[in-house]
Amino acid sequence: MTSVLVADDEALVRAGLATILGAHPQIEVVGQAADGREAVELTRALDPDVVCLDVQMPRLDGLAATRELVADPAVRAAVIILTTFHREDYLVAALQAGACGFLLKTSRPAQLTDAVLAAAAGDGLLSPEVTRAVIARAVAGGPARTPDRDGDLLTEREGEVLLLVARGMSNDEIAAALVVSRATVKTHVSNLLAKLGLRDRVQAVVYAYEHGLVG
Repeated sequence: MTSVLVADDEALVRAGLATILGAHPQIEVVGQAADGREAVELTRALDPDVVCLDVQMPRLDGLAATRELVADPAVRAAVIILTTFHREDYLVAALQAGACGFLLKTSRPAQLTDAVLAAAAGDGLLSPEVTRAVIARAVAGGPARTPDRDGDLLTEREGEVLLLVARGMSNDEIAAALVVSRATVKTHVSNLLAKLGLRDRVQAVVYAYEHGLVG
């Protein structure tokens, strides 16, 4: 079972998220918080696998809470940011804070559960809408940088997997596209992250676009 803590200052939203997650057979909601400070305290007390944080919350917002949790060596939870607002600055701040996932509250329930399970497995996940924002940001930033020598460390297959990750595809989708097993894809993803010094697949998306690997 994957244990999850949900934090949102709106009681109905918080209850809805908890209901969606709790209905999944592999997910257990172990706590709910009404603000960022309570979320940090409950995370330290309950030790969940994943924490889902709203951005705008009293006492401590979701981005500040993320930074505090990620900086704490005693906290092992992966952080997913959930927000109503499709704002690029939130996305960038969330990634810089150390979140491994970023979803809009308009996402389908299956996207939420997939994101939680992916985070618990050490993967990151961006919603398709957010992936497009990453692309737009990279394009708006001017000419893409030439791929650096780190990219040369990847095998041909790892490079293919990186491109598919950058296009927002899940491990299952990549496995189907390349006609290999999910376990093989997971191994390729782990290897390319290690070679490029990246934390998760969210950083891989940013890396691919910033280094001109995807046009």
